[in-house]
Order: sequence, then structure tokens, then C-alpha cells
Amino acid sequence: MEEGIDVKNIGLRGVKVADTRISDVDGEKGVLIYRGYNIIDLAKSSTFEEVSFLLLNDRLPTQEELKRFQSELVPERKIPETIFEIMKRLPKSANPMDVLQSIVPILGTYDLQLNEETREANLKKTFRLMAKLPGIVAAWDHIRKGKEPILPRSDLTHAGNFLFMLSGSLPNPDTARDFDICLVLHAEHSFNASTFAGREVASTHAHLYASITAALGALSGELHGGANSEVMRMLLEIEEVDRVKSWVREKLQKGGKVMGMGHAVYHTEDPRATILRKTSEKLAERTGGRKWYDITRTIESATKEEFRKLKGKEIYPNVDFFSASVYHMMNIPADLFTPVFAISRISGWAAHIIEEKFAEAQPKAELYRPDADYIGTYCGPQACEYVRIEERTK
Repeated sequence: MEEGIDVKNIGLRGVKVADTRISDVDGEKGVLIYRGYNIIDLAKSSTFEEVSFLLLNDRLPTQEELKRFQSELVPERKIPETIFEIMKRLPKSANPMDVLQSIVPILGTYDLQLNEETREANLKKTFRLMAKLPGIVAAWDHIRKGKEPILPRSDLTHAGNFLFMLSGSLPNPDTARDFDICLVLHAEHSFNASTFAGREVASTHAHLYASITAALGALSGELHGGANSEVMRMLLEIEEVDRVKSWVREKLQKGGKVMGMGHAVYHTEDPRATILRKTSEKLAERTGGRKWYDITRTIESATKEEFRKLKGKEIYPNVDFFSASVYHMMNIPADLFTPVFAISRISGWAAHIIEEKFAEAQPKAELYRPDADYIGTYCGPQACEYVRIEERTK
């Protein structure tokens, strides 16, 4: 560690940067709250559309309000044909997250309310992005395979419609519900890296599309949203239950990480992992994908055992750990796992961006401008003396 660096501030760990009314994470107790509601209750009884309304409006909707919210989303699912034409010109090898991050600001140019900065206008922009992102992700999967995008249906839920556009077949209702629960679980998680990125950009008074684009960039990293696809790569590499213990032992003894195990905030089990573990087991029974569930569970137990031996402490699975097997059994390609995360997180990001813009929880919104300690070199008591290039000897 470099002398002069405050270890406590690495990664802004424990540094409070703002107040929020949107969600709370209790890492010691393993509790996640959306606008006052426990994620366990929401995953059991709610839907992604209802949770999105809650995040954006600070309350649960009435039955009529939810119907109106859903009816506003459905017509916004249509994507301009020009967007598809642009996507067809991209290299077929392009990473889906890079495609998504490049298309969102282009979508903004089609939004007539792009630079209209009222709360209502930002809610409308959010509806459009929420509705279109699943179609963009599904369309890219078809375009890169040389196929035409599948257009959305108006009679399916947000979750069911994505699975339909991705596969071209009506999804099993139970699988569509399982995917809906996944969207609920991924919708929000307080001041994580991508949410902070979105809020930081919003603090400059940039529009919502620019802020969401920044959040997408942060999500794309393997230490954040990219972790779920890394978990799937691990499962595919191990391939058989019998290979798990030796693989985990070798990985940890060499100082490596088991992706999906451990979390920056939770010191006990991530409540979302608890729910997804059950979802993975149900899907295994329904789809015949028992192998992937069994490998995941064996990795979990082997990692815990080896971690106790090496570190003398506990480690727990996070939300990415079980979501990998869940999405794989839904026939979602591994490199779309992170875009699926984005499809869900859009409502949480937008809620935070709107909160940042309109200072709901703070006296006055301020531009984020952190400071840093300079630990570089001085050539003397002041700055270095500039020497013209022709006079430099080295």
C-alpha cells in the first residue's frame, strides 16, 4: 500500500455521500429494503412493474394505478427501425453490454422530452427506457446470429415479453414468473457502483439518458454486473460435480476468487441469494437442468469449507452466484446475463437519478466533486522546472 493513502477510503468504503429514500442495505443482518418494504415480501408477492412503480413513486400503486402504469409501458416497447439498422452495422462479435451502452444515448435523440427537466418528464423518459431495453437486448441476440428481431407482444408481462422476444416462443408461465422475481431482486441496491455513477453524472445536470449510459458502463465490469456471467463460465469450466472440490481448493489456495461468493456489503448471506437458491432448484426440477443446480450448490459448500480453513471466517453467496444457473436454465446466453441485470436495474437507476436531480432527500443537490491526496513527485519545494525537449538528456 502506498504511503499516504487512507485505506478506509479505498473504493469509498463506508463514506456517506448522500441521503436517499429509495433503499437500504443492512449488511450485518442481511436485509434489503425497497422504499420501506422487505425484498423477501416483494419477491414473494409483487411484480417487476409494481416494484418499479414503488421505486419511482415512493409508494405502492393502487390496482388502477398499476394498470395505467402497465398500459403506458406497452406502447413504448416499440423500437425505431433505424435503431435496428444501426445495430445491424455493428460487428457481430460486439459485447452485448457495449451494444446496449452505445444504443441508449441514440435512443435519447429520439426522445422529444430529452432535455425537459421536470420530474414528470423524467418519469416519462424512464418509462420509455424501461420498455425498450428488453427489446434492444433480445434484438441484438437475433441480429448477431443473422436473424431479424422479434417484435414485442402487448399481452405479456414485462418479464414474459423479454423471454418471448429472446426465444420466439411463449414462455412457460412458471418460468416467466421466476424471471419476474429475478427482475424484482435486481431492481435496486442502494449506492452500488453503477447507481453512484448514474447519480454522479446526474449531479452535473446531464439528462437521464446520459446518466443511465454512465451506469451501464459501470455495470459492465466483472466486479459488478459482469460477475454473473463469470459465474457461468466457472460452472462450464468445472462441468461436473465430482471436479468441484479440487477446483475450489486449487483456486483459493493460489489466492484466486470464486466468483459469486462474498460481497462488499453483506457480512452474512445476501437475501437475494437465498431466494435465487430456491428458484434455481425449482427450475432444475422443471427444466431437467439439475446438473447446474447441483454444481452450484457444491461450489457453495466447498468454498465455505475451504474459506474457513484458509481464512478462519465465513463467506456467503451473493446475488450473482445463483442467478447464473437460473438464467442458464432459462436458455439465456451467458453474455446476456449482465444486460438482463440492466433491464432490471433501470428502474432503480432512474429512481436515484430523479432523486439526485430533484433533491428529494437533501436540502440542495450539489455537483459531486471529490478530492484526492496527491502522492506524486515534486522536483523541489514547488513544481518541477520545465526543460525544453531539445535540452533534455533523458
